[in-house]
Amino acid sequence: MSRVDRAIGPVTAVLGGVALVGAAFMAAVTATAVVFARRVVSPEPPREDDQRLERVDLAAGEVVLTASDDARMRGRYGLWFEHDSGYARLGDVIDDDGHRVRRSIESVDFGRLDRAGRGRISGWFHLGPWEVAERYENVVVDTPLGPAPAWFVPATDAAGGVSADWVIQVHGRGAKRHEGLRAVQPAREAGWSTLLISYRNDGEAPESEDRRYGLGGTEWEDVVAAVRFAVRRGARRIVLMGWSMGGSISLQTLFRSAEVREHLVGLVLESPAVDWADILRFQARALGLPSELGGVVARVLSAPVGGTLTGLAAPIDLEALDAVARADELDVPVLLMHSEDDGFVPIEGSRRLAAVRADLVRFEVFEDARHTKLWNHAPERWTGLVRDWLEER
Repeated sequence: MSRVDRAIGPVTAVLGGVALVGAAFMAAVTATAVVFARRVVSPEPPREDDQRLERVDLAAGEVVLTASDDARMRGRYGLWFEHDSGYARLGDVIDDDGHRVRRSIESVDFGRLDRAGRGRISGWFHLGPWEVAERYENVVVDTPLGPAPAWFVPATDAAGGVSADWVIQVHGRGAKRHEGLRAVQPAREAGWSTLLISYRNDGEAPESEDRRYGLGGTEWEDVVAAVRFAVRRGARRIVLMGWSMGGSISLQTLFRSAEVREHLVGLVLESPAVDWADILRFQARALGLPSELGGVVARVLSAPVGGTLTGLAAPIDLEALDAVARADELDVPVLLMHSEDDGFVPIEGSRRLAAVRADLVRFEVFEDARHTKLWNHAPERWTGLVRDWLEER
């Protein structure tokens, strides 16, 4: 063996080892990205009772919770406890010593809160439309996948009939139509009827074949069906209100349906998913992973072969879901509300959308409120914004 061969031999071995390590690293990154991608598009399993209840004093109307980000949220919230067998409503924080948080109890609707050990805090607050209106109807929207349940809450017009101005509520990922109940009161005060819809794979509406979220790229068809339902019932002017992923769905409905644009006079976006690539990077960091992983996840979701890895029937075109890139297609006024401290969907996408379409977008920034919990945190401001904006249409 020559001296050259003897020199090259160890180097080749080292490079081979590096290549193996690099391949193993890339395999691990890809596997993590696939798991992440499947999680993004899969409907949420039932939430765990992640909040410990240390003490309940029904006589004093107080509960003591182990300190957590959720336990510390200011404002009014729902509390589901003991695997959703009970429900109570919590008032604001009374005391927080850093280890325990004491909150007021507004009501115990059902279940034995005094015997509960664990629960979860919810921003929905209202259990049904009967809590926010004297009249409502259980209705069914005929979507492309089949009948989907909805609630219709009529408002009264100047002549005493049912208002032909309708707000269609589009809830977010992992939520149900209850999410939009917080907006019924300001809508009715402004003279707008409300339709709270379900859509594919949300646990109420029919499932798609792949049982996966399209992040707005498929669900918009169900909103078109809701608009058709509204028009058949006498709606003349329509506002879409989208929460979180419901914001993405509402934007895609506007971008993709000329039929809807004939009746659409505005959008209300609450903590919306405006830029999914940005959200994926943010979520990667929140999980303690490199933000670059979000880009890998985006490529998995968009790849033609990604369906075999994620269960999607077709790849998701994330570029088409980028509302900032398509902002020139906006042609109606928008009320956009987002919190600096959202914690789930970063506010930067909303900032960019508001900046590029300042002619149409009224951007209202909240602080300290968590994701889709702006009403809970600042109900008077939030309610006033929605009511006043609708009155101006």
